[in-house]
This record gives sequence, structure tokens and C-alpha cells, in this order.
Amino acid sequence: MEIKYHAQFLLDKEKEKPDAKLRYRVKWSGNIVAFNIGYRIEIDKWSTETQRCKANTTHGKNKISASIINKKIQQFETACETVFKKFEIELKTPNSVDFRELFNIEIGKKSTVKMKSDESFFDVYDVFVNEESVNCQWNYRTIQKMKTQKKVLEDFDSEISFEKFNEEYFSNYQRYLERKKHKNSTIAKEIAAVKWFLKWAKKKGYNKNADFELFKPKIKNIQKKIVFLNQSELKRFREFEIPADKIFLEKIRDVFLFQCFTGLRYSDVFNLKKSDVKENHIEITTLKTSDNLVIELNVHSKKILEKYQDEDFIGNKALPVISNQKMNDYLKELAELAEINEKVTQSYFRGNNRIEEVFPKHALMSTHAGRRTFVCNALSLGIPPQVVMKWTGHSDYKAMKPYIDIADEIKASAMEKFNLF
Repeated sequence: MEIKYHAQFLLDKEKEKPDAKLRYRVKWSGNIVAFNIGYRIEIDKWSTETQRCKANTTHGKNKISASIINKKIQQFETACETVFKKFEIELKTPNSVDFRELFNIEIGKKSTVKMKSDESFFDVYDVFVNEESVNCQWNYRTIQKMKTQKKVLEDFDSEISFEKFNEEYFSNYQRYLERKKHKNSTIAKEIAAVKWFLKWAKKKGYNKNADFELFKPKIKNIQKKIVFLNQSELKRFREFEIPADKIFLEKIRDVFLFQCFTGLRYSDVFNLKKSDVKENHIEITTLKTSDNLVIELNVHSKKILEKYQDEDFIGNKALPVISNQKMNDYLKELAELAEINEKVTQSYFRGNNRIEEVFPKHALMSTHAGRRTFVCNALSLGIPPQVVMKWTGHSDYKAMKPYIDIADEIKASAMEKFNLF
């Protein structure tokens, strides 16, 4: 039995007040309950997408740090999940009274407990996710990925234990993932995530077995091709006349172009506030890495901001940004209309088999292509990598190398034009 529920943190906003009470609302099978978290949140320091306070912020009269509030948020999420699991085991759907009673018991427990003798591998895994999600400021997508990872491990071996993790056991896990038809790139990520957990558990004293460290698989992989718009495609995309019956795509294009001319990730353009926009630059703290960035505005990015400066958006947003999934869908549609049709071959390994798939570029468009477009075109224009990294927040040369390789290819192709003289 699985109980479908929807849980969300909400801000109780009051007119003209810059902060609001934080509540936790849970809905399932016609029932609704709400809990007061006990903190007031400064509205412009709250991320609706991650359901967390933004990193390195403080809130309320007592300047409570984001890390403390986010830890409390994680406790509420964990208590909610635990309560529903208990009712699922009993094959019972709770009413609001039963849920609230058990939830209050769960939330009253200490969030950090020492491992009991009867706690399982997966009990420790839950502690790991709860603790690291707070310490590392995971966003919602990362938390969901780690929960999916747990489900994969449960399906692999419901009686899994730390003692089992030697080279042979890890090899069996790898072969299990291969039988599940996972791409090699996905398998590499999943093995790395399990090793991360095992190292954490060893450091915390839960795991006494270090044999997992000997497992170093050789997994065939290919660098994923970077999808971006070159200068001519960017010009065509920007100047394309959107049909009257598709005029709603104009806002999608504006937001994407803003990414193409600033290098912002979707999460950061989503959270960009009017207060972040200065006369000739924007100032942001990135959601993914908590980097403080100053990005100068060029004529293109400035023009887009000016277009929307007098419009009011929820949360004092600077631009009309919709959900990532919807925006990706519309971007593909818009790119197809603009005839962004270059054939792109995507190669990957599944086991020892190399697989190649060919797509028109418009089918591969996503919001992240905007950031890639900015980086690739900036480098091809001759802007030094260290300058580009200041704008994008890339921390090392290794992360920039794929883009630099593309820029070198573009420069080599451009040099060939002299052969026409």
C-alpha cells in the first residue's frame, strides 16, 4: 500500500511586512493538516523551488541562521515521511487526527540519534540524507535523487549490510545496474553516490568495513556532447518572428536569451529579484554553489531586464520565469519553429556496447543550453577563461575544459576562412 500525499512549506505573508510565518502543510486523501515551524522567514531570502532558506542568510529579529531553520525543515519532512510509512505498513490511511498525533510524536524526537544495535543499513542511509542535505544545502532534486538511489539499493538486496561491501559485492551491484539497462554514465554516478555514503558511514562509526574502498571499476564512458547555440543560431533564434498564435513563447525566449547573455543557471534566473539588478550589473548568490557573483550587463541582457522592469511578478522576481519542465518543453517547440535543426549525434555506452543516437538540435534544447551558449560563445569571442569563470562561478579549469575544446574547434574553423582568399 502506498499513500499519495503532497507536502509543502508555505509563507503566511502579511501586508507590507518583509517577513512571514513558515508553515508546513500536508494533504492526502481529502485530509489537510498544517503545522507552524516556529520561525519567521524574510521573504526575499526564501527559495520556493528548494523549499529552503537561501544559504548564508539570517532571519527574524534574532537573526536565526538559514542552516538552523533548514535543519528544522528537514526534520518536518522526515517526520512526515516516517508517519506515512508507518501507516502504510499497517495498511491504513490515517485521518487528520491520527496523523497529527503521530507526527507530533515523531517531530518531538531528537533529529540526531546514535545508531542502535537493531538499526539497519537503510536506517543509517536515512540519517545520512537528513544530515548531509542540511550540511551541504541540497536542493529538492538532489534529495529526490538520493531517495531514488535508496530504492535501487533496496531492490538490489533487501538484506544489504555494511559487511557485504567488498569488491565482489560491489561488482555484483554494478552488473545489476547493467541488467537494469542503465547507461554507463548513470552507473558511474550511482556507484560514486554509494561510495560517498559508505565513506560517510565509516567516518561516523556506523561502518567498520573498509573493503569497499578497493573497488575501482573501469566503466567505459564518453564525454556528453555540449548542446549550445552558435552565434548564427543564436541570432536566428533571437530574431525569429514568433507567430501570433504562439506569442506566449516570447517570454520563454526572453528568459532563455537572458541566460545566453549572462550565463545564469535556470535556478538562479528563477530566483533573480529586482533588488539584485543594479545599474550596470547584477549581484546574486547562486543556489547550487552559494557563490557570490557579480555579472556585468551587456546591451542584450540589459534590454531584456528593461523590458520587464515595470511589471510585477510574484516574489519581486525580475523576469517572468515559469517552471523548468514547462520551459524546457516550450524551448524545444520554439527552437523547432526557428529551425534550429542541426543534426547532433549523442553517443554513450551501455555495458560494452557503444550506442549512437541522432537528434535535431531543437529536440535537445533545455534551459541549461542557455548557460552553455554563454560560455561557448564567450570563449570563441576570445574572452579569457578566467574571466568567464568569474561570471559563471566555475571553480576550476577542469570544469571549463570541454567548453575550451569547443572554442578551439570554432577558432580552427574560422581560420580556414582565410583559405578562400
